[in-house]
Order: sequence, then C-alpha cells, then structure tokens
Amino acid sequence: MLNAGQQFSNYKIRSVIGAGGMGEVYLAEDTRLHRKVAFKVLYENIAADKERLQRFKQEARAASSLNHPNILTVYEFGFERGIHFLATELIEGVTLREAIKGGELSTTDILNIAEQTAFALSAAHAAGIVHRDLKPENIMIRRDRVVKVLDFGLAKLIENKEITPDAETDAGSLLKTNPGVVMGTVPYMSPEQATGKGVDARTDVWSLGVVLYEMVSGKLPFAGDTIYEVIVSILKSEPPLLSH
Repeated sequence: MLNAGQQFSNYKIRSVIGAGGMGEVYLAEDTRLHRKVAFKVLYENIAADKERLQRFKQEARAASSLNHPNILTVYEFGFERGIHFLATELIEGVTLREAIKGGELSTTDILNIAEQTAFALSAAHAAGIVHRDLKPENIMIRRDRVVKVLDFGLAKLIENKEITPDAETDAGSLLKTNPGVVMGTVPYMSPEQATGKGVDARTDVWSLGVVLYEMVSGKLPFAGDTIYEVIVSILKSEPPLLSH
C-alpha cells in the first residue's frame, strides 16, 4: 500500500479511495497541473502475471485513445520504482450498480443513463474499439448526472493485428482450461461472446440491452446457478417480459 505524500511521476498520493480485483485506487494530486486525479496501482502479483499485466496495459491504451465526455479520461500510464500505474480523471459519484441497489432510478434517469452510455459506446466503436465488459460496475454516475463508462481492460481493437494472443484468448478456450473464467462478465455477454466467437460493436449493444433491462426490472434477463446455466439461458431462452 502506498503512503500519503509519496510521489510517482507528477502525482503525489493523498489518500486511499478503494481497492478492486486488479489493484488499489488512490486520490492523488497532479503537482504539475494542480488537479485531483484517481491513481490506480496494479497489485504486484497481478503485474507478475503476463496476461493480467497485458489487460492493464490494454485498458490504458484503449481508454487513452478515446476523447469523449462520457468516457473516463486517462491522463497517463506509467511504470516507476517497480509500480505500474494509471492516472485518470477523478469521478465523484456512484456506480450504476450502487444506484440500482438503492432503487433510486426514475424512468427519466434510466433513459438518460442509457442514452449517455450509448453515446460513449458509439464513440468507442467509431474508433474501432469494442468494450466487451459493459456492466453496472463499469458505469459511473457523477453528482451532476453525467455518465462515465470505465474499465476498458477487456477492450478489443477491431482492426488491430498487434494485440497479443494473451489478450485475445476467447471465452470458449477459457471455459475449457479455466472453468468459471471468461473474458467478460457472463450475465452481460452476447451469445457470440459467450461461445467464444468473434465480436464486434453488436456485442456492446447486447450488453447495454442487458443493463437497461436490469435498470428497469432490478433483475437480470438471463439467470442460472452456474456459469454454464447462464450461458445456456443466453443462448436458448427469451427473457421474461418486463410487462409481467
């Protein structure tokens, strides 16, 4: 864990914001531009894992190539004193997951969130990028109700031929070699993604549809007790009508 006052590149650590599956996030100050930033640091064991480090770098490359008001802005990706870090804009608000759990979304809110998320995805798709892991945890709502799409760690560059095989391992092979591990979050996957086939912008459109369904109903359209059951539901079932 980093301590307040430590400095990496132009960023001075102020306090801990939280921790996730891949790293810790700190509140930091950009001492050059005098602004607050979110400073994401990769865990050492994650950095030692080639595939996970590639995913972290992929997030930095994908997000930094995008400039849109509904996409998290990446300021810098770097490596210093044995630490891989990502400096991004600081978003003060809640995740869509928290908003759904709080039951505080009106119909107007839902439409506004869906529209802004669609704008973000459209910008990414226009740049040749598919997110591949859209879900409520990766959508943040600022206090002024502006929506930000986060976490391009599984993003795919549609026409880029330089991405390593580690970053492009498909869901099908992962299911065979690592049960329970897939590229993406299963309940939000499109049929082609869940079966390890090629993906394009339509995959994100499907995931947005799942998110919209969940915002309206509070439930997922495709359910099951195991990953296999959820995938079968995605492939073969029609979601319950929202009018029921």
